[in-house]
Amino acid sequence: MRKVEITREPVELYKILKFEGLVSTGGEAKLLIADGQVTVNGEIETRRRKKIVNGDVIEFRGETLQMQLI
Repeated sequence: MRKVEITREPVELYKILKFEGLVSTGGEAKLLIADGQVTVNGEIETRRRKKIVNGDVIEFRGETLQMQLI
């Protein structure tokens, strides 16, 4: 599991996928989220603007990310 440091919360889900380099564009992230390919805290998430906060765990394409507020 990789820790992702965030300086504020909430952060929109699609932005995390983009900024962490898991997708190349925000548009690609939005499509993959809408297609049900991302889970947040073990639940499939289809809302691309889902608000992510400290402690949330995102899983996508074999990567697991845990948000950590700094």
